Amino acid sequence: MSDVYREAASVLLLKPVGDGYQMLLLHKPRKNDAWQLPQGGKEAQENATETALRELSEEAGITACRLIGTSKKVYQYEFPPSFRRFRPDNVCGQRIAYVFALAEPDVVVTVDGKEVNNFLWIDVSELPRFVRRREYRDLIVALYEEALAAIASPSA
Repeated sequence: MSDVYREAASVLLLKPVGDGYQMLLLHKPRKNDAWQLPQGGKEAQENATETALRELSEEAGITACRLIGTSKKVYQYEFPPSFRRFRPDNVCGQRIAYVFALAEPDVVVTVDGKEVNNFLWIDVSELPRFVRRREYRDLIVALYEEALAAIASPSA
């Protein structure tokens, strides 16, 4: 059986703050690459938007937001050998699709303390403090810019 990538989706959630927007980052209780956007694997019959919004609800307790677009960008990566050793299948990595959503300024985030143990709303300029892997950080910055363009021209 050949290796396959797990299909997943993620949401870049923004909320208005002053003249700009902050993004939501979630913290997973692990040593490396702990801060990330809400994300998770697709379930049968779900599209990327449904997956991303379900994961936002499961990981951050947020069910009310406005979808503002989808990205053509996909982030694909290989699982490290230490993780693959515990997988009983032929899934070698993950392929993540992205959507953009806008939350109200007073949105309440609720994490379960197990799968996700913390959260932050940050300005894009703060991203390097939390996301160390350059490839992923650069992708988030590009997604942020794409989301701002979608907000500026909602009919496009």
